[in-house]
Amino acid sequence: MDMSATTVPVLFEQNLEKNVSGIACATKREGNWTSLSVQEFKQQIRYLSLGLHSLGVKKGDAVSIHSPNSSQWVVCDQAILSIGAVNVAIYTTQPTDQIIYILNDSKTVVHFVSTKEMFEGLSEQLSEVSTLKKIIFMEEELKNDDVEQYMSFDSLLKLGKKIYEERPELFESIRSSITAQDLANINYTSGTTGVPKGVMLSHHNLVSNTLSSLERLPFTTTSDSYAVLSYLPLAHMIERIGAYLYTGAGATIYYVDDLAAIKEDMQQIQPIFFATVPRLLEKIHTGLKSKGQELSGAKKQLYYWALKMAEHFDSELPLKGFEKIKLIIADTLVYKKIREGLGGKIEGTISAGAALHPTIMRFFNGIGIKCLIGYGLTETSPILTTSLPEKIRIGSAGLPITGVNIRIAEDGEVQAIGPNIMQGYFGKPDWTKEVMTEDGWFCTGDIGYLDPDGWLFITDRKKDLFKLSTGKYVAPQPIENSLTKSPYIDQAVVVGIERKFCSALLYPDFARIQEHLDQKKIQVDLSNLEQDPLVLTAIQREVDKVNENLPPWEQIKKYQFLPEPLSIKRGELTPKMSVKRQVVSKRYVELIEKIYSD
Repeated sequence: MDMSATTVPVLFEQNLEKNVSGIACATKREGNWTSLSVQEFKQQIRYLSLGLHSLGVKKGDAVSIHSPNSSQWVVCDQAILSIGAVNVAIYTTQPTDQIIYILNDSKTVVHFVSTKEMFEGLSEQLSEVSTLKKIIFMEEELKNDDVEQYMSFDSLLKLGKKIYEERPELFESIRSSITAQDLANINYTSGTTGVPKGVMLSHHNLVSNTLSSLERLPFTTTSDSYAVLSYLPLAHMIERIGAYLYTGAGATIYYVDDLAAIKEDMQQIQPIFFATVPRLLEKIHTGLKSKGQELSGAKKQLYYWALKMAEHFDSELPLKGFEKIKLIIADTLVYKKIREGLGGKIEGTISAGAALHPTIMRFFNGIGIKCLIGYGLTETSPILTTSLPEKIRIGSAGLPITGVNIRIAEDGEVQAIGPNIMQGYFGKPDWTKEVMTEDGWFCTGDIGYLDPDGWLFITDRKKDLFKLSTGKYVAPQPIENSLTKSPYIDQAVVVGIERKFCSALLYPDFARIQEHLDQKKIQVDLSNLEQDPLVLTAIQREVDKVNENLPPWEQIKKYQFLPEPLSIKRGELTPKMSVKRQVVSKRYVELIEKIYSD
């Protein structure tokens, strides 16, 4: 592993030289792609860095980014880091009160925001942030009579360009003063309880994680295959480190703006790889199974035979003889067409952020797309373990990357140590002590185990475990994952603390249910689907399927439908889509009481 680069900007610039297409990245807005060449990318980093320097931004200052994914986002990231400043990334879905908290807590001096539309609602409260000097609009042209505190991205570039032309040596002089232990990011993670915590990551944290993770990428770039699709927010560390990794692999990154159009985007850019959360893979899997209903006769039988075979695939058990011949037939007649629907060049994907159901993992590997699992936290920069490109163990979060060690505490908690472990929580030394052992290991808060070969398996979040009144302990996440694997259940929250049995709050995928009923030409009252007997029967059937594989005390005995989907805006989900159980239990206490009072 090459450790010659010790800071993120130097590593990133070195990696840009590996690019095979000449295009660093491209951004989609309103159906149109705008690309940025490698040379333009490097140039904009220099200009923006010096522009920020001229505004008085100095080493250690916090600069925030509040924007959807774009080429400019990554330019801002690298420009901020190139002058020794600290990137404070903000989710586009972050509530206004949390944004103000983050800006104040980090003492942000410059705030990048994509558009005035995203800025609405925040502007009125910015007076509360005493350290803020300038607001830069990344995708907005400003008029001359705009507020003096405002500035456009292009204007800042022009300012930096002028300085660069006058003092070309200044950029390198500033960048070379940065050290490996200097702070690079403060990433605020709200978790499922409490106020956002500012995770401090150094240049060394990020560089070590990038270089070690590069060894695990399941694809290679060529002059004909180089596109990587990006849809997870760059505010999330998995996509941020992904940008560093993809650049190191010589890829061109395509930032999409609408997940609903991802199928068309894939067909257009023909990606070789993308990082994802399980939900997208589940939706693709469900969509493919539904597509079979359009077929008939032998074609329909062949299609579902092939899908079923993929759902039982295990890359650690090589097929031989007639079984291998069956796989070749399935690939020729079915799997190849599925891959073509995803662009035709897809080599692999990595799922992170939540547990991926083994059936989904088997399916994608079975159809010829390497489906890896990655595990880690913001506090670990973020990657701790991944599957191997040449060896994928179904259900496992993988093996530790180079430099990382994993151990299991007596209570089952996963603990980690390595060069990627955070410096601590910003301004919260007591919080930092709570998650570090006396001998220097980081406590992840996850429950898991290592198999005899050292592969890590995650079973649940430590704080999510709850006890029934019978004394039995329940891990809710695996049950919820099994429920939402159903094409008809979009969200699920298992409840039952100090109750006699487990129950669930469900939000059905009414659109999928309606589509299924339409295919069957069954007429129902569309205005009252949640009360329709056919819908209730369909949901109960899905719950029964899950219960068949659960011990009696974990089985869902009763359920109620949520009146609306859980949302980030109402504080029921974190920006990473994790359920805030305390909030949900409090908000829907009447629904829960109805379950247990019947």
